[in-house]
Amino acid sequence: MTEGQVLGFIGVGRMGAPMSGRLMDAGYSLCVYDTNPEATKPLVARGAKLAKSPAEVASASEIVFLSLPTPPIVQAVVLGPNGVNQGNAVKTVIDLSTTGPSAAKIIAQALGERQVAWIDAPVSGGVPGAEKGTLAVMVSGPKATADAIDPLLKVFGKTFYTGEKPGLAQVAKLGNNLLAAAAIVLSSEAVAMGVKAGLDPKVMIDIINAGSGRNSATQDKFPKAILTGTFDYGFATALSYKDVRLCIDEGEALGVPMIAGAVIRQMLAVTNAKFGPESDFTSIAKVIEEWAHVEMRSKTT
Repeated sequence: MTEGQVLGFIGVGRMGAPMSGRLMDAGYSLCVYDTNPEATKPLVARGAKLAKSPAEVASASEIVFLSLPTPPIVQAVVLGPNGVNQGNAVKTVIDLSTTGPSAAKIIAQALGERQVAWIDAPVSGGVPGAEKGTLAVMVSGPKATADAIDPLLKVFGKTFYTGEKPGLAQVAKLGNNLLAAAAIVLSSEAVAMGVKAGLDPKVMIDIINAGSGRNSATQDKFPKAILTGTFDYGFATALSYKDVRLCIDEGEALGVPMIAGAVIRQMLAVTNAKFGPESDFTSIAKVIEEWAHVEMRSKTT
């Protein structure tokens, strides 16, 4: 890796934009593509080359990053018409998306037939982590390739190599995202109970965060997006729902009972149906609020 090397980046939306921006900050040149022309404008204004298709990105770059919303989209972008696999320069594809292990295995095999390496590198930490470079980056794929691109991934945050098997890092990410959604569900139930009994929700959150019940929801999502009533943490309900569905399916396929996980999946199904796929996944708390006939808003803010 050298500064000034042209890297490909496909999908420069809510997460892809700050991650691609950090690569440019680190001195790398980019060739970018997104189905939304508006998304690419800030990067092009900074000097990134705009491609007309994933294939064009893969013909301009030996290393191509993907940051895309769903497994079918990832598969279409890589293997479909004018896909990455049609490029004549690409040697390594790095998937920053939450694709799930099944899609990862299919794509890795197809690319391997063309001697193109596939690296799973799903990330956790949300938009704030992408902006600050503090993401957890879970990595699986050929060890030599993973070692070679590790300096690039460290631009985004801390890397965790999980093994060579395609999709292994995706399993880790699915488990993480199940827990992230579960934390919102259970914390919402506990805080709603406190509010209905007469507690200030901020006081209850402060108590939980000083005690054994603290979690990612009480430490981060409640103060930023639930107690404020903004419900704008930055992760769409549809994406959380997709991740949890993939997690439950994978767990059951492996013979692991996902009893509590199935409840979380249903809570996201309700949230998705009631508030829409574009709603923020902290809207889970709004479902609990409606059922409990309370609002979890701080009386002191």
